Amino acid sequence: MTVLTVSQLNFYIKSLMDNDENLRSVYLKGEISNLTDHYRTGHIYLSLKDEKCTLRGVMFAGNASRLRFRPENGMKVLVHGYVSVYNISGQYQIYIDDMQPEGIGALSLAFEQLKRKLSAEGLFDDKHKKPLPVLPERIGVITSPTGAAVQDILRILSRRYPIGEIVMSPVLVQGENAAAELTKAVRRFDRLGCADVIIIGRGGGSAEDLWAFNDESLARAIYDCRIPVVSGVGHETDFTICDLVADVRASTPSAAAEIVSPGEGELEAATDLLRDKLLHAMQHRIIMERAVLDRLSDVMHANSPGAQLTERQLHLDHLSDQLLGSYRSYLAGKRNDLVSLASGLDALSPIKVITRGYSIAVKNGKTVTSVDQTENGDELEIILKDGSLRCSVIERKKTDGKI
Repeated sequence: MTVLTVSQLNFYIKSLMDNDENLRSVYLKGEISNLTDHYRTGHIYLSLKDEKCTLRGVMFAGNASRLRFRPENGMKVLVHGYVSVYNISGQYQIYIDDMQPEGIGALSLAFEQLKRKLSAEGLFDDKHKKPLPVLPERIGVITSPTGAAVQDILRILSRRYPIGEIVMSPVLVQGENAAAELTKAVRRFDRLGCADVIIIGRGGGSAEDLWAFNDESLARAIYDCRIPVVSGVGHETDFTICDLVADVRASTPSAAAEIVSPGEGELEAATDLLRDKLLHAMQHRIIMERAVLDRLSDVMHANSPGAQLTERQLHLDHLSDQLLGSYRSYLAGKRNDLVSLASGLDALSPIKVITRGYSIAVKNGKTVTSVDQTENGDELEIILKDGSLRCSVIERKKTDGKI
């Protein structure tokens, strides 16, 4: 009896499967599940299942990098590969070298996936679209230098807008390196600012031929570009991601050239607009300069000798009015004081006392205010309100001071 190790058995089964011609080239269809996309290694691990069974699978980075679409769980696919055993786990699986979505082309699916992603980020929103210049001085052109598209663009620009300067950026428009060159050209124009508007495009072709214009990096470069971009890729029925993210989509490269180059009517309208703007600017400048002149005139008038003299005269008149007002106020105050004093004196006047029925005794010119100032036989003058009496003291009588 032969006793095998686990490794020996796994190796034996693997050798049987690897030598089976039926397992060397297998086509399978199924639904993706348990998808794991290792972003560091680039390998894709998944399971393929149908209504009853499940099979593990792996697609290594070299093959996965050639996929035009992004595998997702629940997606039905058609795969090609070979079946073998993974020694370490003893599990057999399919090693996938090609994968296509079932029922729809890989390019169509990849286009829809990228379109959905960029749309969700807002790259196609109208609010981000930049207006095209009315009279561009320099027109950037990004296309193949040998295709028919560049000849159409140059012919239309020279006919419709000969005063515009054309800045060419020759690039590949199909093939493996085309997307990178297109992206680099857009970013170069944006960095150098050497154009007022950019035409990017190429002539017609198959979906595979136009695929470079569905590149995500190119779409983001157009979105980030500060210069307006007009996309003219293929024919009227062709749509690319470049068309969706550009500021303006033209049906063809020729249409793109017509869009960026103003015709005779547009030039006339632009000229009228510029004339109106110039006239408005001149009128505004005249008004502003007149206002400055008026201000300077006012300043000069305010600082002239005549104005200074007038101002001093006005100040002198003001001081004179103040002085006169103060003097009149002072006199009025003094007059009031005099009237008050006169009233007080009048109230204390002996004449006032006499008129009320009293009299004044005078001896030798002095007013007698006490009995002790007289002697019997003294002659006194009694002053009344209407005259005086000369009397002689016959008798003196002193009281206690009470009347």
